[in-house]
Amino acid sequence: MPIVSRSRPGKLIRPYARIHVRKNDVVKIIAGRDKGKTGRVLQVDRHKGKVLVEGIALIKRHTRPNPSRQIKGGIAERESPIDVSNVTLLTADGKPTRVSYRLDAVGGKTRRTRISRKTGEVLDRKG
Repeated sequence: MPIVSRSRPGKLIRPYARIHVRKNDVVKIIAGRDKGKTGRVLQVDRHKGKVLVEGIALIKRHTRPNPSRQIKGGIAERESPIDVSNVTLLTADGKPTRVSYRLDAVGGKTRRTRISRKTGEVLDRKG
């Protein structure tokens, strides 16, 4: 059953997508104009299925000066979101890998742990 937005009647909301990358993961771009580059994930949008990667998909933003808000005018470069299907996770030694999940029982709770399909190492970093 589709979920309908309360603030925008008639607008359908996609449920959260299960995304294999998290904030601060190091990823490699596998498609698009930045193919082959690597970067750190800054933000993940699970509704849209997009990620913001540091230094990837840069766009130019033209801003008008506004002295009352201390904004200097000019052209600023910033990242734009790219689809999560265009990135792959890198292991600690820098090799691209797919992600599988293992259910671990910690205390009385079950927790999903990300595992590298290629090497079998645990990808969840603490700290």
